[in-house]
Amino acid sequence: MAHPRKFRFGVQVNAAPDGPAWAALARKAEGLGFSSLFLPDHFGDQLAPVPALMAAADATSTLRVGALVWDNDYKHPVVLAKEAATIDLLSGGRLEFGIGAGWMNTDYEESGIPKERDGVRIARLLEAIAIYKGLWAAGPFSFDGDHYRITNLDGLPKPAQQPGPPILVGGGAPKVLGIAAREADIVGINPTLPKGYIDASAAADTTPAAVDKKLQWVRDAAGERFDQLELNILVFAATVGPGAGAERDQMAQLFSISPEDLDASPYAWVGEAAAVADQLRAGRERWGTSYFVVQGEGAMDQIAPVVAELAGT
Repeated sequence: MAHPRKFRFGVQVNAAPDGPAWAALARKAEGLGFSSLFLPDHFGDQLAPVPALMAAADATSTLRVGALVWDNDYKHPVVLAKEAATIDLLSGGRLEFGIGAGWMNTDYEESGIPKERDGVRIARLLEAIAIYKGLWAAGPFSFDGDHYRITNLDGLPKPAQQPGPPILVGGGAPKVLGIAAREADIVGINPTLPKGYIDASAAADTTPAAVDKKLQWVRDAAGERFDQLELNILVFAATVGPGAGAERDQMAQLFSISPEDLDASPYAWVGEAAAVADQLRAGRERWGTSYFVVQGEGAMDQIAPVVAELAGT
């Protein structure tokens, strides 16, 4: 086995109609045995991550919270470092800090924030990660880079988790996966999204062979620290329960992959709960993937039996 890590599960949700409903959703995730609740960071119809994550943490006692992922272009790292440290402190050390270079075209187009070329955004992300780590550490911090300059700033408050909240970086290509492998604690193994939106090419990048390739990039970049990494998958589709296997061929066609590849892919779960649990065990044996995040309350409900069987094992 690549990683002797125990399974854990998260759910990514966008919104709720009001505060009590949001708190109830967070408590439901906690009660079902989910480890974490995430929000995306986009400008569309969703709650703002910082206040919503703090509200979710306040409504629960063990649930971890985070953004999957904060877009580095939307906030200066000094600002987000302080906000993240505050969430971590006030939640008793329950923040998972997902950060990315930004990818969704519509966010940039609608907000007027310039979307610079990939290399610039990725270089800026790498500098930002150094700033987050520096501001969360003890004492004043200075940084002089191509994109940011920090002068003798003591980032306060300090987060409850030390040396800082676990950093999650996800990617689908060698450059960002290399940064994740060297700098993050949790590495998201994602399909590539070079066009700035999700289309059939992203779905076709979900085959087991594609995961093999991405894991090799992570291994090569991580070197000796590979065994310290937690490997994360954002699940694109989950149809789990009695009779769900009947949708297998249709789902495979939707993903533009063979039914056999669908059965082994970590990104799509179709079938009875026991079969999906076996699929995840086989994937952990092959790749070391142990941390799975599904999208939406409906998916959370469907995979509850899988969480009950696998979480913590």
